[in-house]
Amino acid sequence: MSVSLTVMTFNLHGDQPEGSPNSWEKRRDLCISVITGYSPLILCTQQGVKAQLDYLQQGLQGYDQFGISRKGAQDTSDEHCTIFYDKQKVELLEGGTFWLSESPSVPGSMSWGSAVPCIATWAISFSLNFTIFIFFLIPPGFSFQVVNTNMDELSPRARRRSALLTWQHIASLPPSLPVVYCGGFNTQKESTTGRFLLGRSREHGVVGDMRDAWPTARVRKNVSLIRTFHGFKGDKQGALEFLKLIFRALCLCWDRQTQDLHIDWILFRGRSLVPVLCEVVSGNIDGYYPSSHYPIFAEFLLPRTVRPLEPPTRTQEED
Repeated sequence: MSVSLTVMTFNLHGDQPEGSPNSWEKRRDLCISVITGYSPLILCTQQGVKAQLDYLQQGLQGYDQFGISRKGAQDTSDEHCTIFYDKQKVELLEGGTFWLSESPSVPGSMSWGSAVPCIATWAISFSLNFTIFIFFLIPPGFSFQVVNTNMDELSPRARRRSALLTWQHIASLPPSLPVVYCGGFNTQKESTTGRFLLGRSREHGVVGDMRDAWPTARVRKNVSLIRTFHGFKGDKQGALEFLKLIFRALCLCWDRQTQDLHIDWILFRGRSLVPVLCEVVSGNIDGYYPSSHYPIFAEFLLPRTVRPLEPPTRTQEED
């Protein structure tokens, strides 16, 4: 038997004006409902502010979180790229933050024409908690890293350089360490940023080596939702917008890797990660959505065998 690693990336979209049908107060419980419905081991959130993250922390029983504001640890008003993790099933070993700029250790730093301080990229190392698997014994020593990001919305150059910076961090890790790299990239995978990360173009003389969970998963759900940003409209985009999307999809049909307009991705590196399921999560209540972005959920099979623990031998006193 094998063990799976489940990951969800979820752009919370900050807050909306008070009284809006998409305000946080009206969609926060739906957010929790969607997350608990999938119960991912790892939940990567983007654009969340402290009040949102605190509410999620209260509602997600058994989870803990790691992350600071993009303006630094002392700031409580700006956006975060926070990682929630099921603390009963995984153990946080270490974590760090770097900024997507020419000064990656400086909170709030901006470079390459970015409009705002680029959302921090988070690097977290986890180890599976062996004690919680009552019926199975997992070989010790398995750990993995999760990198969560939200790239600049306006500057293609900032996204390219941010991708290079983040990939350099990943490339510096031991090749045997599995890595899941996800978040809001604010561009499609056929862009220069996507092509670089997926090893199909060069950036400053190097080529990325990530893989995309969406096209490589054995099972894909909601394939008709070819983009992940929907502006709280779901699949009701209007006729003209729908025709544009169909035309764009047809233009990309020769390349299975880019047969979508997703801007929220789950990428990975490592032979020990095998994507068995990837889903565009479209959960809503009466047409109201938890965010302007569809979350993405992926399940990876860890091809490490586990054996059932033999039941304890009954003693004469128990008979």
